[in-house]
Amino acid sequence: MADVLVVVDHVDGVVRKPTLELLTLARRLGEPVAVHLGPGGGAAARVLGEHGAVRVLVADAPEFAEFLVVPKVDALQAAVEAVGPVAVLVSSSGEGKEVAARLALRLGSGVITDAVDVRPGDGDGGGGGGVVAVQSVFAASFTAVSRVTRGVPVVAVKPNAAPVEVAAAAGVVEELAVEFGESARGTRVVSRTPRASTGRPELTEAAIVVSGGRGVNGAENFAVIEALADALGAAVGASRAAVDAGWYPHANQVGQTGKSVSPQLYIANGISGAIQHRAGMQTSKTIVAVNKDAEAPIFDLVDFGVVGDLFQVVPQLTEEITARKS
Repeated sequence: MADVLVVVDHVDGVVRKPTLELLTLARRLGEPVAVHLGPGGGAAARVLGEHGAVRVLVADAPEFAEFLVVPKVDALQAAVEAVGPVAVLVSSSGEGKEVAARLALRLGSGVITDAVDVRPGDGDGGGGGGVVAVQSVFAASFTAVSRVTRGVPVVAVKPNAAPVEVAAAAGVVEELAVEFGESARGTRVVSRTPRASTGRPELTEAAIVVSGGRGVNGAENFAVIEALADALGAAVGASRAAVDAGWYPHANQVGQTGKSVSPQLYIANGISGAIQHRAGMQTSKTIVAVNKDAEAPIFDLVDFGVVGDLFQVVPQLTEEITARKS
C-alpha cells in the first residue's frame, strides 16, 4: 500500500487535533507516515501510532524554532524523497498553507488549500486516479473537486474535515536526515509573545462555535454568548458588524475578511447572514441560528432556526445545557 505523508502540527510534542484528523483522511489513501519536526518526537509517536501512523519520521534542530518556514520545507522535501508518498497532507493553518505552497514548488507539483475532504480518485468522478480534494468555493456556493495533475499532490486540509478515529498502528520511529539550504536561515524569529488564553478552543479548530452579531447590541452583552460557549466547550466567534463596532476582538471575526471555520456545530446569534459572514462558516456541518427577524437570510442555510430574542432564547439554552451536564 502506498505511503501518505502527514505533517504533524504540535506544541513541544503535544499533537494538535487537526493532525489526528489528517491521519483519518490519510488512511483512505494509503498508509500514514507522520513527519514530526522539532522537540518531543518520541512522546508524539505514541499518540500518532494510536491514530494510524505506521511510521513516524522525526527530526529536531534549532532551525525549526529559530527561523521561519524554510527549514520545515527542507525537511519535508527530504521526507518526500525518502518515502516517495502518493500525497502530502498539511493542516490548513496560515503556516501550513505557506509550507504546502513552498513544498509543492520544490517538488514541481501542485498544491490544493482549504480542502474539506480528500479521497482516492479512482472511479469516483475525480478522473485519472490519484488523489482528489474537495473544496467549498465562492462563499461556499459551489463545491469544487480538484486533482493535482503532476507530481506528488500537496493538500492543506481545513480543521474538522474528518473525525478523529483511533486505529492502532506500529508508529515506528525513524530519524529523518535533513540538510538545510542557504535560504533556511534567511529569516530569524527574534521574539515570541504568547497570546492571552481564554481557556476556550482555538476558533478555527473548535468542534463547536457560538457566534454573536449585530443583534447582541453591545460589548457588555457578549457575556451571554460566552456563557453558552462555555457551557458547550465551544469557541466564541463574532460577525464583522460586531467586530467593527468594537464589541469583540478582530481575532474572533468569522467571515470573508476574518477566519473561516468549519465546526461540527455553528450557532449564530443575532447574525443576519450576510454573504461576508456566510463565506466564513457555511461549511459547518450543522448550523443553528437564533434571530428575531424571521426574514433574516441566515435562515436560508440553517439546519435549525429559532425566531426569537436571543436574550430570551440563549440564556434558557445555556441553563438547560448546564443542568443536563450536571
